[in-house]
Amino acid sequence: MNTIQKWFEQVAGVTRGERARWVLAQQVYGARGLDVAALQKPACWRRKAIACRSQGQ
Repeated sequence: MNTIQKWFEQVAGVTRGERARWVLAQQVYGARGLDVAALQKPACWRRKAIACRSQGQ
């Protein structure tokens, strides 16, 4: 079975290392959902205000 899998990976161009990286990426980035509640507020309100500016601007 491993031989057939290895042949398939060679034909398809997908190695075990690439599959392992993809699985890891799904575990890291796929677990969290997108928090759309923060996007309800306009971007200009979400940005921090600049407290002080230099005299040259």
